[in-house]
Amino acid sequence: MLFKCVFGLWDSSLNQFCRKFKPILLGCPDPRSEMASYRRVVNSQKCVCAGGKHNDLEDVGKDVYHHTFFEMLGNWSFGDYFKVEACAMAWQLLTEEYGIPADLLYVSYFSGDVANGLPADEETRQIWLSMGVRPDHVLPFGMKDNFWEMGETGPCGPCTEIHYDHVGNRNASSLVNADSPDVVEIWNLVFMQYNREVSGSLRPLPQCSVDTGMGLERLVTILQGKRSNYDTDLFTPLLTAIHQCSKAPAYQGRTGETDVGQVDMAYRVVADHIRTLSVCIADGVYPGMTGAELVLRRILRRAVRFSTEVLQAPEGSLATGSFILILYADISLCVFFFIFVLISVSIVLLFLSASVAWSLHRNLGFPLDLIDLMLEEKGKMVDKKEMALRSQPEEDDEDRVDQLDLHSLAELQSQGVPHTDDSPKYCYSLGTDGKYVFQPCRASVLALYCDGSLVSEVSEGHRCGVILDQTSFYAEQGGQAHDQGYFTKDGLQDVLFPVKSVRLAGGYVVHQVTAAETLRTGDQVQLNLDEANRMGCMVKHTATHVLNFALRELLGPSVSQRGSHCTANRLRFDFSVKVQWLSELQQVEEFVQNIIRQNAEVYVEEIPLSKAKQIMGLRTIDEVYPDPVRVVSVAVPVSDLLNSNSSEQASVELCCGTHLLRTGAIRDFVIVSERQMVKGISRIIAITGDEAKKVVDITPIPQWQRRELQTRLKAMQKTSNNTIRKLEIKEAALKAKELLVKHSNKPVVVDLIHTDSISVLMKTVLQLSKSTPDSMVMLLSHLQLSGKVLCACQVPKGSASGSALKWAHSVCARLGGNADGSTDVAKGEGKAAKLTDITDILHWAEEFAQNKIRKAS
Repeated sequence: MLFKCVFGLWDSSLNQFCRKFKPILLGCPDPRSEMASYRRVVNSQKCVCAGGKHNDLEDVGKDVYHHTFFEMLGNWSFGDYFKVEACAMAWQLLTEEYGIPADLLYVSYFSGDVANGLPADEETRQIWLSMGVRPDHVLPFGMKDNFWEMGETGPCGPCTEIHYDHVGNRNASSLVNADSPDVVEIWNLVFMQYNREVSGSLRPLPQCSVDTGMGLERLVTILQGKRSNYDTDLFTPLLTAIHQCSKAPAYQGRTGETDVGQVDMAYRVVADHIRTLSVCIADGVYPGMTGAELVLRRILRRAVRFSTEVLQAPEGSLATGSFILILYADISLCVFFFIFVLISVSIVLLFLSASVAWSLHRNLGFPLDLIDLMLEEKGKMVDKKEMALRSQPEEDDEDRVDQLDLHSLAELQSQGVPHTDDSPKYCYSLGTDGKYVFQPCRASVLALYCDGSLVSEVSEGHRCGVILDQTSFYAEQGGQAHDQGYFTKDGLQDVLFPVKSVRLAGGYVVHQVTAAETLRTGDQVQLNLDEANRMGCMVKHTATHVLNFALRELLGPSVSQRGSHCTANRLRFDFSVKVQWLSELQQVEEFVQNIIRQNAEVYVEEIPLSKAKQIMGLRTIDEVYPDPVRVVSVAVPVSDLLNSNSSEQASVELCCGTHLLRTGAIRDFVIVSERQMVKGISRIIAITGDEAKKVVDITPIPQWQRRELQTRLKAMQKTSNNTIRKLEIKEAALKAKELLVKHSNKPVVVDLIHTDSISVLMKTVLQLSKSTPDSMVMLLSHLQLSGKVLCACQVPKGSASGSALKWAHSVCARLGGNADGSTDVAKGEGKAAKLTDITDILHWAEEFAQNKIRKAS
């Protein structure tokens, strides 16, 4: 039995579905890639279940078997074996190879669902019974437990799970899927039989697949004779290290009400999260603002909170834990320093308005549910309505092509419709006048896709996907934007069919077209490429390769591409680097410009993938490449690079994009933006040609010059701020001195001063309170032109007389305004049209405070 082995896959979709195999399950792998030949696969997969549909984050720590990170041991079948073989192999491995007693194992199967029109999976039930599993150990469950879906749409199907009873000598069937720590699922066998459509309906898949997953941590628990995953040698070194760093008693493995103060829960949270953080960061996934990076930031925040608040561990403890993990696993030491820096900042949470809460979430990645929880513990809450408004996603009006669904792809393949020949996209040359000449392309309409199905014709005004026998249009891939242009039909040369988008699907190039006239399969069309747009993309793509080379040459081998995108107007390049490099911006520009001036030749050759991987200095990213693969080299022929004795340094990458024939057509290159996306990952935006030449005269300016100006501006701002601060302190001291004489030894000081600065007002309050520490102090300022009233106050720390925030809020509310702050210090503003209104509010504010004092005494 032959299997293809794949190890170490980061599951960025945050569930057990492996992104590497998604094209196979969706029926659209590149037919030229090795993946297209996969039938049986086994893998060890790194999984994070902490976001999206399969989210275990809040369960971690409460019991002894949930984790955010775990290793999934799986086997896959793509149109090969199915239920019988999958069940037999799983049972044989567990009971014969691992020697687990069969009477400790229970299996579940899908009981059916009337609402979805799904029958019970009696086939799987009979398979288990035929293998000798006791009838009372074969249990039916519904959609929640035994029907697996990877998301709102896509491949799905019934599953059968194998559960283990840690106690034994009993009938534990009632504890299966009951969240019992003694009866836990160890292996899930998913039978992908259906596709969940956008409408919510289910359609049988043209090809059935198997996806199984067994958690290494739970398996180790069984094989080592433990009752808890955290008692195995995967976790005990971490728990010991955490105890040594904390002020809490040693880990005792308690859960629920017996775990007083949630100490053992905190141990499990921190141990689990250290593993997750260390492994993910070692794999190049850093805490950030979106997607998997945001999930990782959320895990980090949760770990810090339990470490500091429950275990009373000092700063740096998480980094110590990650260092222990490094001793037991193949993880880069840089993880230790990364986590140490991240957790060296204390978390301080005061009163939060919805805007501040949203800012913490959006800009710093602080989880909203964690903010809610911490505020709830302090007796506070965020305005849910305002938060909901702020969290509304921006609308995306991008006009995307109708994507071929699984069944339409299968129908095309069953009808023998050949894959699109898109080699004409590479058919261009340099003319004698130095301009690029793109060869014309005629094609036949092989298929039309409209409203979710294949059709034979599309009438005028309808949008559709058009599949041709050949095309010169570039489909979006490899970080390069799709081509634009139009079709014309034979006999209707004056009727244009605009091409709005071009995408790849399982070897077919799908052109999104709005029919200007009836379009039928078999029609002959002439393809007209927007040559200016294509040239722009070619210029930017070649410039991106040269930039990548420049960064590596100047900054060293630690530079690693993390993403890129080229359009006709600009290029974007994301990369990680382990050194400080901003001072090198100008040198990077000059390096690229030097290669442009050389007008170096760009060589492209298609060779076997195995041969291409032997090239020294080859730049690749985490993608599945076709075989054979296109190699793009600047200045050095690919044949020379294949010579193992060649020591020439060159920009050489595997790339399916369209490129210039010589670098001179880039003409000029300027970096107009550089910013850090997340820790250790930078993004460069650059422009070329005439636009680059203009930046010396108009904005945008080169990024290295902007950096110099920003540095000088920050220094000037710092000096200015220091000067302003000193003047404010001096002004506040004079005002406080006058007020101290006027209100000497009063328990409540409420007065009006003249300033248009809330900063001066607050500083005056603080200075006055420092001189009269037992007094409640509130100062107002009335800006007569605008009518605005500024308010600042402070109450003695720990005073029973009330909260500064409530005092300021009550006063500002009477003025139609609001306030924020804490129990000790607060500020706010309102409005008052007349001076008499100010007099009234001063009396009211003083009486409010006096009443609080009387009630407290």
